[in-house]
Amino acid sequence: MDKQIIISIGREYGSAGHVVAKILAEKLGIEVFDRNLLDEIAGVKKVDTNNLRMYDEKPRLRFFSRTVRGYSNSPEQNVAELQFALLKSKAADGDSFIIVGRCADDLFRGMDNFISIFINADMDARLKRVIDRHPGINQLEAKRKIVQHDKKRAAYHDFFVKGGKWGNAKNYDLCINSTRLGIEGTADFLYDYIQQRIK
Repeated sequence: MDKQIIISIGREYGSAGHVVAKILAEKLGIEVFDRNLLDEIAGVKKVDTNNLRMYDEKPRLRFFSRTVRGYSNSPEQNVAELQFALLKSKAADGDSFIIVGRCADDLFRGMDNFISIFINADMDARLKRVIDRHPGINQLEAKRKIVQHDKKRAAYHDFFVKGGKWGNAKNYDLCINSTRLGIEGTADFLYDYIQQRIK
């Protein structure tokens, strides 16, 4: 792309937000960042990626962590801040990319050519996706999984983003229900929207 563009995609669990992000990144010819950020951090810090994954996109445990002189003993907070720093560094280098989650709707707010999107979906579609992804679980277990993941994402987001609620339409440029157009249709719609925005 000629211009730098950064796109954040927040998503409900089971809404296919991650899949839409990948399709969109391919159409735009840019990278998509999600958990793969942890691989870069692990390489630099010389730690096992799996150790970082345990704390990815999770809220800090308030009663078991403390901050002294700006340093936190919370692994959740430290992993989050390492990711934020890496994303800011990539943006400062002029890279264009899509970020899935990781409070990016707030991280780059106010920046030129930054677009924040939130993807949701009907519960029936979310349940089907979760059951397809985790064979052997029933509808009740799938619903529990959805509620649990959304609750964690909201707690994580709202801890790091002061004054902006996860999933609240006011905090995003565009909110879209992926059930209406389907996954490919949602990606096509977002691609057209982004083209209009960057003209």
